[in-house]
Amino acid sequence: MKKKMQLGLTLLISVVFLSGCQNVRMFFSGFEQSFKGLDMVIQTYDEESQLIDRIEGKSVMIERDETFDTNEESKDSSVIQVTIGSHEMHHVGSSLIIAEKGLENVFEEYSQKVDVTNLDRGIPFVNSMVNDLKNSFTGKKKVILIRSQNGTPLATYAGDKVSLYETDVPKSTGILIDGEYLFVYRCDYTIYDLALLE
Repeated sequence: MKKKMQLGLTLLISVVFLSGCQNVRMFFSGFEQSFKGLDMVIQTYDEESQLIDRIEGKSVMIERDETFDTNEESKDSSVIQVTIGSHEMHHVGSSLIIAEKGLENVFEEYSQKVDVTNLDRGIPFVNSMVNDLKNSFTGKKKVILIRSQNGTPLATYAGDKVSLYETDVPKSTGILIDGEYLFVYRCDYTIYDLALLE
């Protein structure tokens, strides 16, 4: 009986601990995307950050179109296949942002250019390890400034629990912001700790 209680308590603590883990949230976001899709807004931009098109849909899934891989091992296709409900679109080339509904572009709230001076001392390798752990487990308060490929500002997102993830699409990044998914493709971006800007 005592072992069962210990096992149950251990499982409960593990579930509570992992439910706050960004990596677990990202896993479930990917799982949800594959099986029911996410409610998302898809936007493409030209070099001057002018909106080309905007598609809003339910059951959205993003993946690399493997048809265009050079060979099976390379996984180098830059063609994105986006399933929207029972329909699909393919995209390559211009800057693209796919944001889960609920994410707010706060472009107007932050300046388009940032000038930061930080004279705090630290131990770089320790800071790097701490930042990597926070990315995996809790996320950090961050501001994401996104620009077109020629550097023209186009979007800004911010959140209390922000973590970055690789995707299987070249030249793209997945970002988890307070539990909502942001997919950035062929954009310049800079991600700042919010404390650095305050």
